[in-house]
Amino acid sequence: MSGVRPNLRLVTEPAHVIATRTFYDAIAEDYAELFRTELDDAPLDRALLTGFAETVRREHADPSTVEAGCGPGVVTDQLRRLGLQVRGIDLSPAMVALARRTFPQVGFAVGEMGRLDAADATLAAVVAWYSLIHVPEGDRPAVLAEFRRVLRPGGYLLLGFQAGTDTLRLDEAFGQQVSLDFHRLDPDAVVAMTEGAGLELVARLVRAPERRSSAAAVPQAAVIARRPG
Repeated sequence: MSGVRPNLRLVTEPAHVIATRTFYDAIAEDYAELFRTELDDAPLDRALLTGFAETVRREHADPSTVEAGCGPGVVTDQLRRLGLQVRGIDLSPAMVALARRTFPQVGFAVGEMGRLDAADATLAAVVAWYSLIHVPEGDRPAVLAEFRRVLRPGGYLLLGFQAGTDTLRLDEAFGQQVSLDFHRLDPDAVVAMTEGAGLELVARLVRAPERRSSAAAVPQAAVIARRPG
């Protein structure tokens, strides 16, 4: 032996990444069942996804898209039905397994939105549908920079989130003792963040609380942005 020790680097995951994976692995089956028909009674969400997909397809002959934080794949498959060449990634292996089983016609993989498995400037669109809400404020600019990196010039980003400025912490879900933060986001701050990442605002939408839905009991928001070029 030469006596020279290799340069070993300890790679650690951010705490919020570990917490998000642990939370959704624990509740995957129950969560998927609860939200299996989430779009069926959400006409405004369907309209937004439809308009977004049509906008992407209008400008990109190759509408390659990634949904970052796809969960059980319901929105990913909806985007496929709307004509996007979409694949989904999620931190939770349990969620990815469910999505693959439910929607075998769509590609799903375990992955992190802050480190997308895509080359620079190759995607027509990125969708983060209620997944940025688990990223702490200090880490969001890096995630937005990653989204911009993979978008080709003229590529689109869709962010869906609960509007607000507070953080909801759940320490139990579906009978499981798991803990996770749900950050409600200020739409103006999200717009500023996307612009800070070098993206242009296309649309900013805010919807009032919907009494019929426990999931939409607080204002819901969406921001669509575009990489210039």
